[in-house]
Formats: sequence, C-alpha cells, structure tokens
Amino acid sequence: MPFESRYRAVNPNVYRVAAIILTACIFLFDVLSPLEGAVAVLYVLAIFLVAHSGRRWEIVTTAVICLVLTALAYVISHGLPLRDAPALRALVSMAALAIALTLALRNQAATQTLGAQAQLIDLSHDMIFVTDMDGVILFWNRAATDTYGWSAAEAIGKRADDLLQTVFPIDRAHAQRTLLETGRWDGAMVHTARDGKTFALESRWALARGPDNAILGIMETHTDVSERKAAHAALVQSERRFRRMFDATRMGVVQEDWSDVRAALKDLGAGELTPEFVQRARSLVHIEGVNPALLRIVGADTDSGRAAHRTADDILAETDRSFAGALAAFARGDAFFEGETNIVATDGRLVPVLFTITFPTSPDDADSVLVFMIDITDIRHAQDALEQAHAELAHAARVATLGELTASIAHEVNQPLMAIVTNGEAGLRWLRRDRPELGEVESSLGRVVAEGRRAGEIVKRIRAFLQKAPNQRVELDVAAIIEDAILLLDRELARSGTQVTADISPGLPMVPGERVQLQQVMVNLLVNASQAMAGQDREQRIHINARSDESGMIEIAVRDSGPGIAPEHLASLFEPFYTTKAEGMGMGLPICRTTVEAHGGTLAVNGNPGRGAEFVVKLPTSALGTT
Repeated sequence: MPFESRYRAVNPNVYRVAAIILTACIFLFDVLSPLEGAVAVLYVLAIFLVAHSGRRWEIVTTAVICLVLTALAYVISHGLPLRDAPALRALVSMAALAIALTLALRNQAATQTLGAQAQLIDLSHDMIFVTDMDGVILFWNRAATDTYGWSAAEAIGKRADDLLQTVFPIDRAHAQRTLLETGRWDGAMVHTARDGKTFALESRWALARGPDNAILGIMETHTDVSERKAAHAALVQSERRFRRMFDATRMGVVQEDWSDVRAALKDLGAGELTPEFVQRARSLVHIEGVNPALLRIVGADTDSGRAAHRTADDILAETDRSFAGALAAFARGDAFFEGETNIVATDGRLVPVLFTITFPTSPDDADSVLVFMIDITDIRHAQDALEQAHAELAHAARVATLGELTASIAHEVNQPLMAIVTNGEAGLRWLRRDRPELGEVESSLGRVVAEGRRAGEIVKRIRAFLQKAPNQRVELDVAAIIEDAILLLDRELARSGTQVTADISPGLPMVPGERVQLQQVMVNLLVNASQAMAGQDREQRIHINARSDESGMIEIAVRDSGPGIAPEHLASLFEPFYTTKAEGMGMGLPICRTTVEAHGGTLAVNGNPGRGAEFVVKLPTSALGTT
C-alpha cells in the first residue's frame, strides 16, 4: 500500500552506525573467508541502511566506499592480474552496488515527494483521510485530528463510518456504486466528533489507483460547512422576517436602487446640484418594490400599483422640493434624511406624507435605499380643525375682553361724538350771527372732521380686534402693536388709575405675524396686569420694555407693580381653565402662549412674589424667520 500510517521516527545515526559496522564485517569476511562467491553484493545492505539518513551525499559516499572496498578485497584476495571467475564476481558485485545506489537515490526522491505531499495534506484545513474498500482508515491528516478529536494512531485501523457515526442523506451503497462507476462521488453528510459535536460536511471521494490501475483505496476530503449553513439559515430567516415586516407594516415602504444616481454624482464630480440635475436624478431612482401599505396610500391595487411606479419621478409631485435635500444628503454620505412632501395618488390627487430615507452605510448594502412614509392626510385635517377651533376660541376671548371693557369703549366712542356735537353747535352759532364768523365756522368744522376721524379710528380698532378672518402673516412694527393695545385700553387703564410707560428701542426690525393675534396677546397681558394690581394701596404702574436680545429676537417684557405670582401657581399658570381670578375663565394666558408659539416665539413669566409679575414675549424677526 502506498498509504502508510505515521511511523515513530528513528534516529538516523542508528542507521549510520549500523551501516559502518556492516560494511566493516562484509569487508573482513570478503578478505578472510576462504569461500568463493560474490560476498561484496552484501554491501547493498549498507547502502540501503544509509539511505534512511535522508542525505544524498551520504548515500553516494557509502556506495563509492563499498566499490573501493570491493576492489581492494579482490586485490588482497586474488592479486593481479585479473582472473576470470573472481573478476566476474567482483564486477557483478559492483554492478549490484551501482543498481542499489540508483534505486536508493530514486527512492529518496520519491520519499521526498511523498513527504512534501503529506505536508501539504497536513496543512489543509479540510479533513482528509484514506480508507480501504471496506472503509477501514489507512491515513488520517492533522485537520482530522484537530476537528474530530482522535489522533492518527487512534483512528487508523478503525472503520470511518463507525468511528464518526456517519449520516448519509442517501443510501451509502448508492454512493459506493457511483464511486466505482465514475471514480468519484460528491455529496453531503454529517460526522460526529469525539466530544459529541456534529459537523455538516461537503464531501468528495476519489479512488486511489496503482500503476496497474488496481484500486488501492478511497481518499475522502471533507469540508466543514456548519457555519456556512447556519449563516445561510440565519440569512433566510432574516429575509423572511424583513419580508413579513415589509408586507405587514401599516407604514408605506418603498425599496429603491440609487446606483445610477451614484454614478451620475460621480460624473458630476464637484459640480453644483442644479435644478436640472435634480430633476434628472428623480428618474434615475429605480423603485424595486413597494409594500401593500404604500399601495393603499396611493389608492392602487397590487399589480397596477407596482407597474405604475418604476422611478421616483412617478411618485413625487411636480412641486416637490424635498428630493433636492435627499439628494444632497446622499451625496454627503448621510445615513438618513427626513422631510415632508406630497406624493401622487393613482387618481391624480396629492397625498401629504412624512418620510424617512435610510441610505446605505456600508459597501455590502450596495445602493439599496428604503423610504418609509406615513400618510398625514388625517393629521392635516385635524390640524386645520384645531387651528379653526383655536381661532374660534381666540375670537371668543376677544369678545369677552371687550365685554369687560364695554364701559370704557362706550366712553371712548362717546368722547369724539360729544366733541362733534359741541363743535357743530359752535359752528352753527357762528353762522347765525348778523355777520357770520366764517373763520370760526371753518375751525369748528375742522374739529368736527378731526373728531369724526378719531371716532372712526376707535371703531376701526374695535372691529379689527373683533374680526374673525383667516390669518394673514405680514411684516409688523412691534411699536405699533404696543401702541394700538395701549390706545384700546386707554380709558380702562385711566379709570383704574394705572400708569403705563413704554420703553421701546428705536429701529427694531419687523416681525412677521398676524396683527390682530399679537395685539390680542398685548391686550390680555395689559388687562391681567391691571386686574392684578386692583385694590392695592400703592401706585399702580405697568412698564413695557421692547428690545432686541443677544439671539436677534424681539423681546417684549410687561412688568407690573402688583403682588406678583405665588410659586405654587407658576407651574399651572398656562394650563387651560386654570385661573386665580374669581370670575376668570382661565383661557387668556393659554391662548397667548399658543399664539406666540405659533409665531415661532416663546412666552414666559417671572413670578417675583411681592415685587410684581413680569411676562416676557420673544418673537423672531423677519431675518430669522418663523418655525
């Protein structure tokens, strides 16, 4: 058999010493023995012993020495000249030595080749062993020892199927027949190691044949694919889980391929993302799949919906502005992008959605992009209804405020009316004189006109304050808003003995907003301050300060000289229907805060118990914009 078990190594010096002793004995026997024969042929044994040392020069040197000793023994025993029979025996011995030398050198080369092959087999990570036709192990490599736990000495001589508890997916006899018919067999099997661990294997069997084509055994190579199978099973499970989530979620999901977009960005280089490029990129985003929830959002059935949506251009509205931001985020290498846009339904209507785009973060993800969408149509309707309810409530609050100021309003309107009557009567008297004083009449008429305009302005302010119209954002002058609020409350503040001072920084920037709403905030704050100071003995003062803060926002502080706000009331002060007044509704301050926040600002309070309360309104300017 060419396949051998692992032999225990023998020290080469033993073979060298044995060869020296044997050579000396043969030489002495050849010289001293009276027997006639080719004794020198025995030197072949010495050459074969030295061959075990593995050194080529030692083999050649031993052969040369044996040839010299053969010739020397002939000369000592028979002398010169050469005689036929002894000389022939000597030549036969030398020929035998030359043949032995050739065979030893060839065997050494073959041994070195087999040794190199054995080393390669030992270096393999696959389990390799050789069996005879009955399945008995003849060779066992190092990987088999490391994997299965049995050493070569323990495994050789055992039946492989019994040792490894082999489990075939098919009948073993079928595998054996295939091997004999084709010379090889490939398949899968399961082996069990010494510690009980099982291995899923991809196996290959091949017949080992001799020079005469005789079958010498079966070489089996086994590759452990347990981890690969486990990884594949995990991948399949993950794909199934993803598919269930993809199909079952109520959130619309679009799977897109952005590889053409990446190529276009690469060609663009450091160029600018122009509107033309953004528009072209929309058609380069290929839609690979949409889930049922997305089809429901756009009002499509399964087949027509998937067929109609091939690129992002098919689903995005013409007026969409969010794709440019998503494209810029993709070019920067961001992980995701969020926004709000409208998508086109199958019937042409626009559906408002909130979306999140997740971009690939590793090369393994290629350019596969997921877009998650939520239909916010109902939310938009709810927001519109909420804004409408807020407007209704704010209007009711303004009506209630004016109801409390009825006497002041009546007095405010009555003053110019009485002045008109007085100036009109004076003008008539000047006209009824024998010699009418036309100059005085003209002056009286001028005062009538002025008072009439004054009355008109008062009515106009009241009507504007009471108006119930859609919000219209315009550029507003903070100083004008404060002044209008003070004028509207002028009579009421005077009646309560409240002094109002305003310190407004010159050149304040304009504020984008709705005039009536901001005017209502100032009126509510002034009314609350006046009512908080009612009945106290000390001077009643309200100070308004308007300036730009360090962040560039407009800060309006309304401070009174009343008792302040107790700490236990501060936390609930802006909650709806919470009030510290006996006849209050608890809606004024919540409406004020909601209104200010709708303008992108804030409303805060400093209680200052015993020293007067301070309400601080902060509004963004046109330069900052609103949220």
